[in-house]
Amino acid sequence: MVRDRRRIDPDTGEVRPPTPEEEAGVPDPEAGVVPETAEEAELVGSQEAELKAQLDERTADLQRLQAEYANYRKRIDRDREVVVNTAKASVAGELLSVLDDIERAAQHGDLTGAFKAVADKLVATLERTGLESFGHDGEPFDPSVHEAVQHDTSPDVAGPTVTAVLRRGYRFGDRIVRAALVAVTDHDPGVSPVPDEPPSEWFDPNDKSNDKI
Repeated sequence: MVRDRRRIDPDTGEVRPPTPEEEAGVPDPEAGVVPETAEEAELVGSQEAELKAQLDERTADLQRLQAEYANYRKRIDRDREVVVNTAKASVAGELLSVLDDIERAAQHGDLTGAFKAVADKLVATLERTGLESFGHDGEPFDPSVHEAVQHDTSPDVAGPTVTAVLRRGYRFGDRIVRAALVAVTDHDPGVSPVPDEPPSEWFDPNDKSNDKI
């Protein structure tokens, strides 16, 4: 049996009066309204709490996976950078002998013309990749970057000082590609100078023998 639950009568166009069930507040099962008992409400609440707990757990798992993936990406990028820098430093190390020849040629005035142009481009290219030279006269001696092959003492320096660079050193970032060969001069206080003796004719006002008679 099909019930016509339309509020407006299609034949007369008037509002239909409520049925006895509607006046009594009895829900119509066919309308989909089913009353919930206390047990059913408790069951629905427990199911919702369980679903929420599962959702929170899945969310925490997803956040943990995202953090692990971010750390993995950072580690991969760091390892890749180390590999690239190691390769660059290795290539630069093979060219250090060429840089030594270029420096010696410049010191002897032979670095001119086309040779100088090529040498300047080579040095500039290596510097752009991160290669840096060190080792200069007058800088403090540092055994971690300097290799002392000559040693001397002098009262003119306050401490171990590089006084000659026999072979320039190079670093690539924080990595020492080659230590600098240097001559080191250490501080030597020497002998304290003796004050000059006064001349024999020096006049001492406290000497009574100098008084005129």
